[in-house]
Amino acid sequence: MRVVILFGTESGTAEFVANDLLDAIAGFDDTIEADVVDMTDQPVDDIDVAALHLVVCSTYGDGELPASARPFHAGLERECPNLTGLRYAMFGMGDSSYVDTYSHGSEIIDATLTGLGATRVGEYGRHDASGRDAASDVALTWLEGLRATVLLTASER
Repeated sequence: MRVVILFGTESGTAEFVANDLLDAIAGFDDTIEADVVDMTDQPVDDIDVAALHLVVCSTYGDGELPASARPFHAGLERECPNLTGLRYAMFGMGDSSYVDTYSHGSEIIDATLTGLGATRVGEYGRHDASGRDAASDVALTWLEGLRATVLLTASER
């Protein structure tokens, strides 16, 4: 079974989180093949709908997509691939002191994926940069909540 950890970042924090998730997944089950992919490097016509995707996306500026997510999102909107069958889990990053735009970058990607037929699974994870907890710690707790989904997906495929 394949898990793709897809990240969109501006300053690199989402990439660090994605790599920490990769390390954690390695301990789940040795039949799981996991990769970390920057959204910039993910062609929209080559999305593996059979793989479970864990999406980690930060927010930039006034609720905008981070730099590395912009080409991926633009490609999704331009090409409108049929993502029926794609299952993904979302982990958004932002700062709640920006009340109206907190974690909005991930929400943009989330809405686009579901609009193209993908299905979000599990709880929507979020990290608040204004909080006390490190982003990776929050993400690892979120992943633990998804563990059954990841392992179930592994047994189904």
